Amino acid sequence: MKQDKISGKAYDSKLLSRLAKYMRPYRTIFWISVVLTILLAAVAPALPMLIEYTLDNYILNGQYEGLDMMLIIMMLLLIAQTIVRYFHTLMTNTLGQSVIRDIRIQVFEHITNLRLKYFDNTPIGRLITRTISDLETIANIFSEGLIQIIGDLLQLVVILGVMFYTDWRLTLIILVPMPLMLWATYIFKEAMKSAFQDVRLWVSNLNTFLQEHISGMAVIQYFAREEQEMKKFEAINKEHRNAHVRANWYFSIFFPVLEIIIAIATGLLVWYGSKQVLADVISPGVVVAFLMYINMIFRPIRELIDKFNTLQMGMVSAERIFDVLDTNEFTPNSGTHKPAQIRGEIEFKNVWFAYNDEKWVLKDVSFKVKPGETLALVGATGAGKSSTINILSRFYEIQKGQILLDGVDIRDYELTFLRKNISTVLQDVFLFSDTVKNNITLQNPAITDEEIINAAKRVGAYDFIMRLPEGLDYKVQERGATLSAGQAQLVSFIRALVHDPSILILDEATSSIDTETELMIQSAIDNLMEGRTAIVIAHRLSTIQKADKIIVLEKGEIKEIGSHQELLAMDGYYKRLYDLQFDSAGI
Repeated sequence: MKQDKISGKAYDSKLLSRLAKYMRPYRTIFWISVVLTILLAAVAPALPMLIEYTLDNYILNGQYEGLDMMLIIMMLLLIAQTIVRYFHTLMTNTLGQSVIRDIRIQVFEHITNLRLKYFDNTPIGRLITRTISDLETIANIFSEGLIQIIGDLLQLVVILGVMFYTDWRLTLIILVPMPLMLWATYIFKEAMKSAFQDVRLWVSNLNTFLQEHISGMAVIQYFAREEQEMKKFEAINKEHRNAHVRANWYFSIFFPVLEIIIAIATGLLVWYGSKQVLADVISPGVVVAFLMYINMIFRPIRELIDKFNTLQMGMVSAERIFDVLDTNEFTPNSGTHKPAQIRGEIEFKNVWFAYNDEKWVLKDVSFKVKPGETLALVGATGAGKSSTINILSRFYEIQKGQILLDGVDIRDYELTFLRKNISTVLQDVFLFSDTVKNNITLQNPAITDEEIINAAKRVGAYDFIMRLPEGLDYKVQERGATLSAGQAQLVSFIRALVHDPSILILDEATSSIDTETELMIQSAIDNLMEGRTAIVIAHRLSTIQKADKIIVLEKGEIKEIGSHQELLAMDGYYKRLYDLQFDSAGI
């Protein structure tokens, strides 16, 4: 499994500074949270002080008349603290969820604009982890981390201040075990840093594994690999469990140590405080108040450790998310050319292209397609056919040469405009879990139902759509699981037609359709290509015999160019492909 490059810093001022920018729209909520935090810290020692006063001035002096009033004051104080805590929790959680909503939108927008090469090298499950669980961890920075840490520190300062003011000697006695706590805390912090990094890594690996294997479940079952894949899952799940167990193991050691330290402080208080009471140096109320102060000192320290770990985990997640946001895998979009109409003339001039380094997929490719012509690309798998159409839409960038559209370099076109004028029908049709209508329009409100119906009739899909339980509003399941391969392909034809492109690309578009369906829609495809420049990739040579021009590719090089009859007359690569295909078919 791939290891993520992260520093694992518990506190990173640069990361916090970047996160703080997302709080700017919510300054009011942030400052309300800060004020409530200060208020909670300020009133923290009030209850022990009231108990001390009640014990010394009423109970020990036998004055019972004022006890009811003191009880009411204490109850009012507790109610007030509860209300303040309620709004404090509400504000901090609202702040955290608002921030991660904005970051999640930015992350998704960033991912959708990354070029395809990035997705070739990045597991989808990893991106899902970044967009969902890592962002939830960042929310905890605001709801349970940063502001809470500030609150706990303020409370600690206020309580220590009150304690020193009340009796500095007693306070120093209580703080005797503090160095031991600081040492234990440091060891715990260092151990938890690596533990949390492991937890986030294996959460990401688990998501990646599940995403891949659930998507490829058909392959697993076709080849009866359930048992073997289950063993892989068990191994990853075991590592995921071990990472969590290791983190919890550190907690299980640290908190008992903390309880021992608190017990030592309490013992010292009882020992020294009792002697002072017997010597009539301090009152019993002070000792009782200090017993409460001990819990109020060590509880924030204990929570500080917890919040510190929350902050540390948030820093790890923030670093991962900003790593995605800092990924500069974009298709350059400096072009501004947006003509009123695209004629559809395509010209490749000495084009060289490689996905990685100089492992050339296309080598010095040159050809020209006139407006309205149909160009067919044929050749063996890996010859460079799909790469040719990918670089035309600028999903990948060429290394050498030039591609012209209507005499203008495609890099000079505004990217979205360029792609809107090119519709592609792929061999592997992807349908979203949405209605047939939305899969056709892709949420474009400018496309009317009438246009969809007319396009459906043109490609011969109208009857099958109308037979669906809800017609155009029929809900397609994930990846079009409730439609046959041929029906899904027909939907993709309608999708291409209603977007009215100037250039149409058919990449093995009829390979998933049975012969009867193919014959039914062949004339519709001809109508679809009428008046448009079309590029067709097909292994079945019978589907491209009407093409104006056929290019034979082999290992990224053009071997032959011509019409169907011209290429047969050459008695070369195309003729051999033709004879091989029709001989194997028994024709």
